[in-house]
Amino acid sequence: MREQYRSEDFTERDLSPDPMDQFARWFRQVAVGGVLHEPNAMIVSTAAPDGRPSSRTVLLKQYDERGFVFFTNYDSRKGRELAANPYVSLLFPWHPMARQVIVTGTALRTSREETVAYFRTRPHGSQLGAWASAQSTVVGSREELVRRYEELSARYSEGEKVPAPPHWGGFRVVPETIEFWQGHENRLHDRLRYVREGDGPGDGQWRVERLCP
Repeated sequence: MREQYRSEDFTERDLSPDPMDQFARWFRQVAVGGVLHEPNAMIVSTAAPDGRPSSRTVLLKQYDERGFVFFTNYDSRKGRELAANPYVSLLFPWHPMARQVIVTGTALRTSREETVAYFRTRPHGSQLGAWASAQSTVVGSREELVRRYEELSARYSEGEKVPAPPHWGGFRVVPETIEFWQGHENRLHDRLRYVREGDGPGDGQWRVERLCP
């Protein structure tokens, strides 16, 4: 199966000086008009201390000059792997527009205040689900999982305040590189990558390099 990607050239003159501004520009373009289902879906790849990788799809919940934020159970596989090895890769696969954004960086836990503030915005059922699921652990049956949820639902009725689980929270991925990939015909894709030249998110010094497709 092959497809010729036909799109406008994506050149250095098109780039914002700041990669997060460039990400915001592309995100707005893919988010409008319903072109993509859940454009904030991203593939998060982590690795265990022995180097074995794992990937899963997670929803991006916030981005700003500090990085990209998602939330999870800290006891899940990705949570445990990030605790041991904070290096992470994010991939936004925006196939209908023949685009990808690839981020590499370091994952840091968000503050408890940020976690609680976001948890309050979740639907009631999702709040209960965060308690009911011991993410990434073996469960005997779906019925067992549903039973846990129903017990919590009986304890916390709709509209009642559900506390944020202590084992649940956010990760902020502080980027070291951000690559913007635009597909073109004949596989002559544009790949423009920002590389951080400072030591931290406050440095704001980025170098742009073009990669062969």
